[in-house]
Amino acid sequence: MPDTITAKMAQWATTLTYDDLSESAIHQARRYLLDSLGCALGGYVQEDVHIALKVLGEIGGSGPCTVIGTGHQTDAVTASLANALMIRVMDYNDIYWQADPSHPSDIIPAAMAGCERSGLSGKELITGIVLGHEFEMRMCEFAKPGIRERGWHHATLTAFVAPIVMGQAIGLSWEQIQHAIGISASRHATLGAVTAGKLTMMKNTVDPMATQSGVFAALLAAEGYTGPEHVLDGKEGLMHCLGPDWDLDLLVDGLGESWRIERCGMKAYPAEALTHTPISAVIDIVTEQDLSPDNVEKIRIRSLARAADILADPSKYDPRSKESADHSLPYVIAAALVDRQVTPLQFKQDRIMSEDIRSQLNKVEVVADPEIEAVFPELQRVIVTITTTDGQEYTKQLDYPKGDPRNPLTDAEIEEKFDTLAEPVMSSDARSRLKDAVWHLEDAESVSDIMALCKADIS
Repeated sequence: MPDTITAKMAQWATTLTYDDLSESAIHQARRYLLDSLGCALGGYVQEDVHIALKVLGEIGGSGPCTVIGTGHQTDAVTASLANALMIRVMDYNDIYWQADPSHPSDIIPAAMAGCERSGLSGKELITGIVLGHEFEMRMCEFAKPGIRERGWHHATLTAFVAPIVMGQAIGLSWEQIQHAIGISASRHATLGAVTAGKLTMMKNTVDPMATQSGVFAALLAAEGYTGPEHVLDGKEGLMHCLGPDWDLDLLVDGLGESWRIERCGMKAYPAEALTHTPISAVIDIVTEQDLSPDNVEKIRIRSLARAADILADPSKYDPRSKESADHSLPYVIAAALVDRQVTPLQFKQDRIMSEDIRSQLNKVEVVADPEIEAVFPELQRVIVTITTTDGQEYTKQLDYPKGDPRNPLTDAEIEEKFDTLAEPVMSSDARSRLKDAVWHLEDAESVSDIMALCKADIS
């Protein structure tokens, strides 16, 4: 047996079953599936998705896998990209940040596609969801510093994990899964340019493409295709190419003793994760003090250096697209000040360009604070000070946002988020049927029965 880390990861994946999971992990899988389906149904109406579905309709093949929204049956590779893009496109799905950020639910469509293709049950889908979160979150932890700080996007990590999830679902041996990891990861390193400076539709597309890569790689491996076994820890593998300081043991130590999915977070706002705590603080101050935009002279945000770098560079003071606006601290803070909320409505094009919000952008100052840097990622601390036109100052410190595992969304709040996102395309009865099916996912004999409930019935 080759002594590579991907062999150990693949071996464990092939042994994992539903019966190994804790009840808490199982419940979290249901929660993340419902949250992801809500994001997908909201994403179904986005321009990015319309373009992608048009192209995928031209190039995709027939197959047993369901596209959310349309209900169209297609091949596993096409379905995985379409569904992952819908989940990701609004930047509203889950978030984990430990050295590197990631959105583990981007990989759920690999589990969906694999389960549909293999005719598996809801229990197997739950297992795949937990498996994807486990390794994606561990991949975030083992780089010191993280992938993003080295100039690479976390889709680089997803390309290692998606083939494991797909491979487990379609019954690959551990050797085949190891090859699938090599096939996918060796050709899918993703530049951080997609989230730097002026943002484009690719910001929310690279992770779905990494999921698609993993699905395709697993199908190749199933037929005997081979990939480099040393793609992570060997010569010219990830660790060699991207530099020193990795904790390799984090990828495999204690597998099955606890479940990373219990440590993941959900988004209460459809924006980049580091905007959430300052949004919450600003809304709290504005609401508590009943401040109007005309009352406010300045909003100073003390945060991480990466927040100032990524979310407050000059382009973020002039956002002109959804992709730039949801990664702009000045924009989301201005929206929180004016509207006292940050929802999908604040990322409609007319709202992004509205004068009442844009006139507040230059009031926002983002400052890198070394003391805040020192407590990250254990705390996502921000200190917000709002100075009023009459010289008053109101300061609030928050250490983590709503949706963090220490302040999680309740099941009822997840349902409310789902309904808000799905309501434009799905009737109340259809939403109720889907929610009930997800909460009883372990009882489903076929994942295809669940996916059939994801079709929009309002045009």
